[in-house]
Amino acid sequence: MSPAPTYKPVRIAVLPVAGFGTRVLPATKTVPKEMLPVVDRPALQYVVDEALEAGIEHFVFITGRQKSAIEDYFDSAYELEDALERKQKTEILKNLKIKQPREGSMSFVRQQAAKGLGHAVWCARDIVGDQAFAVLLPDVLVQSKRSCLAQMMDAYKEVGGNIIAVDAVPEDKVSSYGVIKPKAGEDYRSKNLIQMDGMVEKPAQEDAPSNLKITGRYILQPELMSLLKDQEAGAGGEIQLTDAMARLMDQQSFHAFVYEGQDYDCGSKIGYFEAVMAYAKIHPEISDRAKALIKRMAD
Repeated sequence: MSPAPTYKPVRIAVLPVAGFGTRVLPATKTVPKEMLPVVDRPALQYVVDEALEAGIEHFVFITGRQKSAIEDYFDSAYELEDALERKQKTEILKNLKIKQPREGSMSFVRQQAAKGLGHAVWCARDIVGDQAFAVLLPDVLVQSKRSCLAQMMDAYKEVGGNIIAVDAVPEDKVSSYGVIKPKAGEDYRSKNLIQMDGMVEKPAQEDAPSNLKITGRYILQPELMSLLKDQEAGAGGEIQLTDAMARLMDQQSFHAFVYEGQDYDCGSKIGYFEAVMAYAKIHPEISDRAKALIKRMAD
């Protein structure tokens, strides 16, 4: 018998930003990977915008050493704002302040040791408490008409429980990703909300239970935190979020949600480069010139 669906409003988002960004060194030696610019704003701003559109009211940033630039970015910059106002650069000032989380809606929690994504999420336990929460991996950007998390929220209102964002990849590429295992009898090729009973990390093509890769967006129930507390180290000697989710799957419902949009892995050099081009092509100020430049460079 399937576990009973659980529904609690989602108002908190956990953003793990403590990683070293080793795949994009040496740039991230002094600049957090989440703060690398994508056109005219840090990659992290796009993720915060996505969460704000979905109705998130409180952000928990799980930080590490040398990540103070993230906290500074979301603080007021009085000298800069005053200079812009005196020079009557009102449009720039407006863009600087737009869509920032309101005062008191951000918490910064230090992950004191790099013990894995599961441990990073667990560091938010006291703030999450008994509330359902979202997890957004900030090195993954999702470009879509309606934000990926907002789409997930719509699905969550329908089925409750736990939701994992996924998207289809070519079957010959599944061995590069973690993919979901649909529940027996579920036709994942014709639905965008799929019951699931497992996850498989980088399976061989012939063994893959689906071609739906896990994207880096989750809606999770608070009971996960008690499982993360005693979760043993898994792959890479780290506490893995997916291991704890697999245990929670025995108690609660899990659905994979096939969102509409395109994701970009800004944690890799080529993924970051692709994201810059993709967002430049839709930027209201430079889109036409960006498209022409990209075409010229390609030629």
